[in-house]
Amino acid sequence: MLTITVRLQEDYNQETEEFVAAASFVLELEHSLVSLSKWESEFEKPFLNGKEKTSEETLAYIKMMCLTPDVPLEVFLRLSEDNLSEINKYIEKKATATTIHEQQKRAPNQEIITAELIYYWMTALTIPWEAQHWHLNKLLMLIRVCNIKNQPPKKMGRGEAAKAARDRSALNAQRRAALGTRG
Repeated sequence: MLTITVRLQEDYNQETEEFVAAASFVLELEHSLVSLSKWESEFEKPFLNGKEKTSEETLAYIKMMCLTPDVPLEVFLRLSEDNLSEINKYIEKKATATTIHEQQKRAPNQEIITAELIYYWMTALTIPWEAQHWHLNKLLMLIRVCNIKNQPPKKMGRGEAAKAARDRSALNAQRRAALGTRG
């Protein structure tokens, strides 16, 4: 969850020669499957399509991320560049310690990812429903981990199998020599 303070009014402090917040509003935001689903319900298009969002779409998403009840529209209209930058950093963060190193480069999946598809994945992988409130990137990482762990082990190619056989044979020869046995 991200907590930000939005300045609604500023005063000028003559002594410190700085602008200070005279009135502010605290917002609690959550980038989650729930907020993504709300946004897609309103705009009827995928949020995770990699395309730039209009300022109207961005503002709507921030509203849907908001957990703070009864926030006046003025608060969202007063978001500063710093506030927006902080929100973007929060949305883009990994939110997990897990990293996955891809063995082979695969062609990118052309499947359009929507909230319903993510809910399907959660259901198919028996991920608890409370995970819909997690940071979205953490949930997507869990889905990737579940998919990887559920795959059958990869078979070795001919070259790998031949190398493994040679390595085993050499290790067996070493052990026979060390122990003075024939087999």
